[in-house]
Amino acid sequence: MTTDAPRDYETLRAQMSERYESLSKRLRQIAKFAWDNPTIMAMETTAVIADRADVQPSALIRFAKAFGYSGFSDMQRTFQAHVTARSASYKERFRKVAERENVAAGTPAGMLREFCDANRDALEHLQDDIAPQALEEAVSLLRQADFIYVMGQRRSFPVASYIYYNLNHLDCRAQLLTGMGGMLLEHADSMGPGDVLIAISYSPYSEETARVVTAAREKEIPVIVLTDSSLNAIARQATVFFDVHDAEVFSFRSLTASMCLAQALTTALASDRSESAGKKTQRKRSK
Repeated sequence: MTTDAPRDYETLRAQMSERYESLSKRLRQIAKFAWDNPTIMAMETTAVIADRADVQPSALIRFAKAFGYSGFSDMQRTFQAHVTARSASYKERFRKVAERENVAAGTPAGMLREFCDANRDALEHLQDDIAPQALEEAVSLLRQADFIYVMGQRRSFPVASYIYYNLNHLDCRAQLLTGMGGMLLEHADSMGPGDVLIAISYSPYSEETARVVTAAREKEIPVIVLTDSSLNAIARQATVFFDVHDAEVFSFRSLTASMCLAQALTTALASDRSESAGKKTQRKRSK
């Protein structure tokens, strides 16, 4: 490993995100695979990884050297250290999988057990992976906003509508951008200085959401993003970014982790606004 190579997994992830657009098409393909499959990157041989990522083994070596490593084995040690550090978590997950196999998969009770266990795992990882400073920055942006716009299409729409619902109960000035009547960009054009956009988008990503995020950033409007990879278009434009991985069972993806994060953000905002109001009242009384 050279002195320029990332010394830990989180630094490597940050560099992959920052440099993603500047990489060649093939190296972007590897970056996306590595981002989504760190365990495979850590445990499998070069030949297996290349086959799974649909690239030549030589491309993995070029990818490693692009980030300052002497070769792919050198980079792989960074992934291995990450997986080893989280081995206890993985062992627990494997134990839970074994327990699930004892439940009749085709029964309603079996289905419920599958979804409950998968969502429990997703919530545990949400708690471990979300940075407290990102939550604080997001709440600060929302508190200072003149107007809050919320955008989410298809699977993301329930999360967006829930955030909008909570903001209205907090007496925040907010608008849910739905694109009704084909007027999405016209409604988004009303965003102005002092406003904030909350954008939610998961794979397959919404082109409409990406366009609204781009429009907001062109106006230098802060954007809070909830998505499942920092390598997509809206994440790279985010002021604050949350990497959320919801549970998936039999190809059905849940929204439990996303809803939990949405609830935490809006509840924290409510607490913050209540505290600010209390301080203002105390200052008035002291006068």
